[in-house]
Amino acid sequence: MICYPKVRYGIKLILLWGKLRNVTAIDFCGRAVGTGLRAREPDSTMHTVTKDDLPLSRLYRWERERAERIFLTQPFGGGKVRDWSWRQVAGEARRMAAYLKAQDWEPGSRVAILSRNCAWWIMADLAVWMAGHVSVPIYPSLNCRNVRYILEHSGAKGCFLGATDEKGMANCGLPSGVQCIGFPTAQPAGHPVWDTVISATSPLSDSPLRAADDLATIIYTSGTTGTPKGAMHRFAAFSHFAKTASDLLGLTAEERLLSYLPLAHIIERCACEAFGLFLAFHIYFTEGIETFLTDLKRASPTIFPSVPRLLLKFQQGVFGKIPKRRLDRLLRIPILNRAVKKRILRNLGLHTARCAASGGAALPLEILLWYRNLGLDLFEGYGMTETAITHLPPAADRIRPGYVGSAIDGVDVKLSEDGELMIKSPMNMLGYYGDPQNTLEAFTQDGFFRTGDLVQLDSDGQVKIIGRLKEQFKTSKGKYVAPAPIETELMAHPALEACCVMGADLPSPFAVVVLSPDERKRCADSEAREALEQSLLERMNEVNAQVDPHERMSFIAIVDGPWTIANEFLTPTLKIKRSALERRYLASVESWTKRNNPVVWESGFFDRGPQDALQPSATTSA
Repeated sequence: MICYPKVRYGIKLILLWGKLRNVTAIDFCGRAVGTGLRAREPDSTMHTVTKDDLPLSRLYRWERERAERIFLTQPFGGGKVRDWSWRQVAGEARRMAAYLKAQDWEPGSRVAILSRNCAWWIMADLAVWMAGHVSVPIYPSLNCRNVRYILEHSGAKGCFLGATDEKGMANCGLPSGVQCIGFPTAQPAGHPVWDTVISATSPLSDSPLRAADDLATIIYTSGTTGTPKGAMHRFAAFSHFAKTASDLLGLTAEERLLSYLPLAHIIERCACEAFGLFLAFHIYFTEGIETFLTDLKRASPTIFPSVPRLLLKFQQGVFGKIPKRRLDRLLRIPILNRAVKKRILRNLGLHTARCAASGGAALPLEILLWYRNLGLDLFEGYGMTETAITHLPPAADRIRPGYVGSAIDGVDVKLSEDGELMIKSPMNMLGYYGDPQNTLEAFTQDGFFRTGDLVQLDSDGQVKIIGRLKEQFKTSKGKYVAPAPIETELMAHPALEACCVMGADLPSPFAVVVLSPDERKRCADSEAREALEQSLLERMNEVNAQVDPHERMSFIAIVDGPWTIANEFLTPTLKIKRSALERRYLASVESWTKRNNPVVWESGFFDRGPQDALQPSATTSA
């Protein structure tokens, strides 16, 4: 296999003034500061990334070779769709790039993209790059306070604004001096809009390129453990992933993908944008949850990246139509099971998917096996905002349930004395924007990124995630508990929507869980409620039998919920915020413990009538 040219990949950045330097951290303005990190010498196993592999080079190539082939499909109102060919995408991006250059911002200025996924998101990103700037994607689910923080911290000069979860985002106090440009999906707010700008602006006359080591984007972490940090990535990072992973997975230009995970997330940025530009496949978008199944069936995707929480919801949707026990019986009938499986996958819009992946968090083994039993080739992968996607199954016949695969070509891994996974690769971030101290702390002296994940590394290189180093807590017995593996096992229960294991400074850990909406309704019936409690007790006992004595849960607390991004119990990537949940529920531990029941209810189906218990109380609602 061809290797990278013998250049030293340390933490590098093309500075705003165009000069290449080796740096160990980046200050607020992009200047090199700090010392102490050693550059890496690439392996001999890595794919070669040339200038022809870089995102803009690929765009211009497909503009020439596949000019009239459809690249993007955007649905809008009443089942209508709009398609963009490669020629049209490049043309609109060139016009918007010319408009951005006319603003006379210094090269390397940050330009944010705050929108749900849409065709204009991709074109805006391309325009930012053509204009010589750096894109800053922002989750459309963030509230005004967090959006403002990212815009201020990144020093954004402009912001593309589309549909967001927060209504009236354009009028909720965005920093002064940030020039907004509205997508057609945005609410009217008096700023220039995409179509008007495109029609009034002549396109760039040339096809500008960016160097492999140029800063391409700043991707902010979701804030699971605190204030979001901006991971800086160069263009070559995405090209390395796309070239290496597409070869490993056997992907081609004939793939189809529905883009629904936030493009501000590293999974979608890699699986959708990086793959799409590198391979020239067709990307479809969705209007939202109301039209998701229709949009999914329209796309009939061959590639389907997802996250555990959504895969759980899809499964619960199936159980809502066919109760689990009945479905299990049908799947045991030889004559019927194949037809039933095909029907389920077709109704989900996944009957054509040949590459389905889950990432972002651990997927309960039972859920993974449930999908694979249906015939969906679902596997887990691994990556971080700071490292891109680094682990995938080494081959289709070597998918090991419960594991996230092994390092792809060019990725070096090792474990610390504590069992923490550390990664070094050409996809590693350049550093945290404006945060030299955290940048220095994030890397070892020999250039490995400290992931913070505790893992099991098998002899063949396959990795199993054990938990987060910082999420471990100590009980009053002086023993450490890793909550994530326990949560993953509990979440295999089909009635649960979310789960958090707590217990710092307590004799034993316990679990706080939220039921799915359908299950919550069913529990208005006393028999259904008792059956649920019994099944949860059985699940808790099964999990307790698998863990060490000090990790065994003393009870499960069923709380009202919901846990959402809006009430800040979930991150934009749908991970739980432990500190927020602990602040919310630890005060109730004493009263829950006094009940001396293995399953307790926050609102108390026993303290109030079952119908009342379905309504959030003034004192317990989040």
